[in-house]
Amino acid sequence: MISKQKQYAPEFKTKVALEALKAEATVSELASRFGVHPTMINQ
Repeated sequence: MISKQKQYAPEFKTKVALEALKAEATVSELASRFGVHPTMINQ
């Protein structure tokens, strides 16, 4: 079985990272807003 991980565009990753650096919302809130797992934001 081939695993199909979702690929995110570099622009999307940058947007999420910048929001995380602002520290205006928790990781959980950002994960919910952007539809990703909190672990992905921490990485």
